[in-house]
Amino acid sequence: MSLHNRSVRQDVRELGALVGDVLSEQTSSDSFETVETLRQASIAYRNGETDSRKRLHSVFERLPPEEESVVARAFATYFELINLAEERERVRAVREDSQQQTLTDSLDQTVKTLSEAGADDELVQSILNDILIEPTFTAHPTEARRATVKAKLRSIAGHLETLDERNLTDREAERVWKQIDAEVNSLWGTRQVRNRPPEPQDEARNVQWYLENTLFDVVGEVYSEFESTVSAEYEDIELPKLFEFRSWAGSDRDGNPYVTVDVTDDTLSRQREIVITRYRDTLKRLSAVLSQDGDRYPTTEAFKSSFRADEEHFPRIVEEATERYPDEPYRQKLRLMRERLDRVGDVRPNGYQDVSGLIEDLTVINESLKTYGGEDVAEAFVEPLRRQVNTFGFSLASLDLRDHRKNHTKAIADALETEGIDYQAMDEKERTELLTEAILQDEPLIDPEDPGDIGDTAERILNRFVALGEWQKEYGVEAIDTYCISMTDEPSHVLEVLFLADQVGVVSLPDHCGLDVVPLLETEYALNGAERIMGTLFENEAYAKALDARGYTQEIMLGYSDSNKENGFLAANWDLYKNQKRLASITDEHDVTMRLFHGRGGSISRGGGPMNEAMIALPNETVTGQIKFTEQGESIAEKYGSPRIAERNLEQMLDAQVRARQQALEEPIEEVPTEWSDAMNTMATAARQAYRDLLNSKGFVRYFEQATPITVIEDLNLGSRPASRSGERTVEDLRAIPWVFSWTQSRCIIPGWYSIAAGIDAYITDGGDIETLQEMYGSWDFFRTTLDNATQAVARTELEIAQEYANLADEELREKFFPELTDEYERTVEHLQTITGRDELLKRQWLQESLDRRNPYVDPLNILQTHLLDQTHRTEAEERTLRLTVNGIAAGMKNTG
Repeated sequence: MSLHNRSVRQDVRELGALVGDVLSEQTSSDSFETVETLRQASIAYRNGETDSRKRLHSVFERLPPEEESVVARAFATYFELINLAEERERVRAVREDSQQQTLTDSLDQTVKTLSEAGADDELVQSILNDILIEPTFTAHPTEARRATVKAKLRSIAGHLETLDERNLTDREAERVWKQIDAEVNSLWGTRQVRNRPPEPQDEARNVQWYLENTLFDVVGEVYSEFESTVSAEYEDIELPKLFEFRSWAGSDRDGNPYVTVDVTDDTLSRQREIVITRYRDTLKRLSAVLSQDGDRYPTTEAFKSSFRADEEHFPRIVEEATERYPDEPYRQKLRLMRERLDRVGDVRPNGYQDVSGLIEDLTVINESLKTYGGEDVAEAFVEPLRRQVNTFGFSLASLDLRDHRKNHTKAIADALETEGIDYQAMDEKERTELLTEAILQDEPLIDPEDPGDIGDTAERILNRFVALGEWQKEYGVEAIDTYCISMTDEPSHVLEVLFLADQVGVVSLPDHCGLDVVPLLETEYALNGAERIMGTLFENEAYAKALDARGYTQEIMLGYSDSNKENGFLAANWDLYKNQKRLASITDEHDVTMRLFHGRGGSISRGGGPMNEAMIALPNETVTGQIKFTEQGESIAEKYGSPRIAERNLEQMLDAQVRARQQALEEPIEEVPTEWSDAMNTMATAARQAYRDLLNSKGFVRYFEQATPITVIEDLNLGSRPASRSGERTVEDLRAIPWVFSWTQSRCIIPGWYSIAAGIDAYITDGGDIETLQEMYGSWDFFRTTLDNATQAVARTELEIAQEYANLADEELREKFFPELTDEYERTVEHLQTITGRDELLKRQWLQESLDRRNPYVDPLNILQTHLLDQTHRTEAEERTLRLTVNGIAAGMKNTG
């Protein structure tokens, strides 16, 4: 029996036809013909039927501005719908492979791997006890679509699912298509481009939507599936907490002046409200299920004792519940639990003080049901809720605070100056000694609430730390217990945050430390100085006490984006790999458990790529079981927009982390052959130099500005955070997101591949051989994943389209840089094909098919964009069209920055 009624080709064809129908109905026949001409001309060129894109250019040269807007909207709308078709195809593949038991990276495969390795119950339980996977959603501005547009697309996706998975009559199917047609019409009439930047609250609500509407339900299903799969092979396993979701949206202050104390307070309040409402609704539904007759089904003594305790606090509610649900003890208990939820954060007494109380009540119900014949009911209805509560707590997602280290230094310097201490003039050793002594002494050194005459930056920082103390009292420590420090270069940068937390009572050593202080190592100086930074901290008396209070677990964040922008793809990946091993050695030496926080972007050049493959490729000694990583922008929508795909992503992560942890226990130190390490050192050194030579070449920044749409992207209203740190036009100052976004739009994705060929050439010149690189690719997860990720950036690069953008640059700059980029690209392709042994760059056939399907439709948007960029004076309508082309290309490439 077939599980599905449709195919991706059918979806693409029929959705594309709908766009054509809307175009004809809501514009004109001329507009329809123009779009058709462009589409057919682009396909003809891609199929080799014509030898140039002159026809595309000629259409745009005579097209009036209002028609340009229609063209941009038509292709952008097409891609939004095609993305839905491909998402549906991913769901089909998962369901069919699951049915046929051929699904890779599945929970079945996880258990099979453990069993074949001879793991017994004790080892499996130990592995699972170590696991904690923490996806962390960020507000980085990489989501080009408006929330209104996303809502319409999700509605269309739901209709496609109905058509694909349900047996409908012709009349029922016709009704569904009418609804899709109406949604597409509405989508066409909806403004695609934001007319204002989103506010931080908008970004926080975007993240909250996925947590509330997808992940809240999916997590319980993943636990249930895994528990069922594990118990079939291992009878005595108890699943601990395996997932925890975190967020930067509404709390990440680095470079974003709009994330204020009020914004974070609002985010915490709203998240608690959301999750408690979900619990309350679930308890209400549970009440309809747990209608067991108390005369026929007794309850345990623990249940009765719990009920009596509630009876003391809520006599009126107990009386009401008893009257409403006579002889139905579970329903009576659930009514009292809803009352306690209503009082969380309320002035009324006896609400749940923290999430442990709710978990305890659910456990009491669960055990009572299992004791007296209700095991199936408990497993189907109570256990999933208990897993949800254990995962989401009363905070939905714990918030991480983040800011640039220079702001903390400034705040402390200003505050101490009022006490007659010249902190600014101190060297690193003196600062460390002062901070350590201040943290350890009983009396505070400064008064954060009344610090005296200080600057705006210092006042903002101190207000945040005062608020942090209040937030932890109001929402619980677990709601906001991490502080990340951008651009950490010295041990004092970490101690500064610990000091500020100490001054407001969030830290009170040796008994209490309510904060994980997380250094973000992202520059070459910081990464190579990891031993100096972390070793000094671990041996520091005050920091050691803080570690002890936090269970001797140290979270360390690695910055993929800025390290790539600074060093290039190959060198950055090797630096990160080496320094992860170095950090593992340092933490192991000091008997500290390390939790690496991988600051990955959505694109390959910012650390993107399949997360499960990245987990497997990490050095064994870094795999402690705990792992944290950022989920950004379009990655959130793509990975968590659909419940089925969200579930698949969580399963793949869990499978990878379990296997990686097992592998790490079997081989605690990953032994890399010296020949391989030497090869990587040679390649990385040469690649870094070649990359920096390019960026530092005279005129390169001007070429970047002229040959990419960076000036448009900076004004796109993608996010609440400015595109650059200081507003200057330098590669160093520009944030990694618009840097990658601009090259992606121009189809010359140099952040993902430039200087790889230079590195390989240097290795071969130095006496290396391709056979060694082929062996490394076949046997070393790190090297294979690095090259496979690079092939994706290479495959998405289209030099003929990039040439169109290069033509926008001054002739001197074009002749200087574009041939150099072309040469590096062609040599990279040749090397990658030779090393991987593939004629086609991509190892995933579906991805190649997707690119082949999309490229003819992206090309007209690129040509239109270059046509508009080439104009020295654009009308407001043309500016809107230009911004719309950016949205369309982003949808077509399924990637921004």
